[in-house]
Amino acid sequence: MEIFNQLKEIIADIEKDVDAFYNKGNKAAGTRVRNAMQDVKAKAQDLRLHVLETKKEKE
Repeated sequence: MEIFNQLKEIIADIEKDVDAFYNKGNKAAGTRVRNAMQDVKAKAQDLRLHVLETKKEKE
């Protein structure tokens, strides 16, 4: 559950940058969004593996 909360936190943290990039044309904000999305990708993979491990333990 901790990994899921970390994912939500990353998404919440970049909300302002997403707005700045799409609505204000701030290119630096776009770079920050792209970097954060790489973090999301890594955390999502970690969560997938954790779910799989937990599922196997319960079988």
